[in-house]
Amino acid sequence: MAGVSRSGWYYEVEPEAAENLRLMRLIDEQYTRTPFYGIRRMGWWLGEQGYTVNTKRVRRLMREMGLEAIYAKPRLSDPGPGHRIYPYRLRSLKIDRPDHVWASDITYIRLRQGFVYLVAIMDWFSRYVLAWEVSISLESAFCVAALDWALTATRPEIFNTDQGAQFTSEVFTNRLEKQDITIGMDGRGRAIDNIFIERLWRTVKYEEVYLKDYVDVLEAVSNLKSYFTFYNHERPHQSLGYQTPAAIYFTKVKRS
Repeated sequence: MAGVSRSGWYYEVEPEAAENLRLMRLIDEQYTRTPFYGIRRMGWWLGEQGYTVNTKRVRRLMREMGLEAIYAKPRLSDPGPGHRIYPYRLRSLKIDRPDHVWASDITYIRLRQGFVYLVAIMDWFSRYVLAWEVSISLESAFCVAALDWALTATRPEIFNTDQGAQFTSEVFTNRLEKQDITIGMDGRGRAIDNIFIERLWRTVKYEEVYLKDYVDVLEAVSNLKSYFTFYNHERPHQSLGYQTPAAIYFTKVKRS
C-alpha cells in the first residue's frame, strides 16, 4: 500500500556516475517528447546540447533506462525465455464499460541521485489508475504487487500489457489465469496498442515528475501518491467530457 514493492527495498543498485545521471535526465525528457528517437538520433541531439557522447554510451544508458532504440515505445525488458506470448485482443474491440479492459506498463522515473521504475494498472474505459508500485529493480515482484492490489476490489475481463519479462512471467500470468481473466499483449514495438498508458506516462512526467526533484525513493512515492489521487479524483479529461476518471469509473460501475 506504500507504493513501493518489498523487493525494491532490498535490491542493491550500483550508483551511476553524476555525468551519466545528467545524461539520463536529458534523454528521459527528450524521449518523452520524441519517443521515435533511436540511439543515433538521441546521440545527435545530445551533441546539440553540448554533450559529446558516443553511440555505445547512449545505447548503454538507454538500455539501463529501459528505452528501446528501435521501437517507438519504452521496452523495459525482453520476454522471459520460454514464456508464452499472448495475442493482442483490443483491435476493433468496442470498450464501453469499466473493468472491461485493464492495461499495465512500466516507466523510468528519475531521482536526484538515481532512478526508480514505476508500474501502473489503468482501467482503459475510464482512464482510472487502479494500482501502482515503485521499485529500484526490474524484478517482476513489484508488478505482481500492483496486480494483487488492483485485484483486491474487482477484476477485468481482459488484461493488456506489453511483452516484457515482468508481464510474461509465470507468476504474473498465473495470477490472471486463476481469476479467469483473458490475457492480451501488444504487438512487438507497437506503442499505439497500449496508447492510454503511453499518454498516462507523458502526463505524469510533465505534470509531476519534471516539476519536482525527488531526493529519494520515499519522496518519489509520497509525491506520486498525491499525484495519482489528484489524477483520479480532481483532474478533468477532455476525452471524458471534462469529467474525472473516478467519476466515470465509479458511476458506470454502480449502474452496471
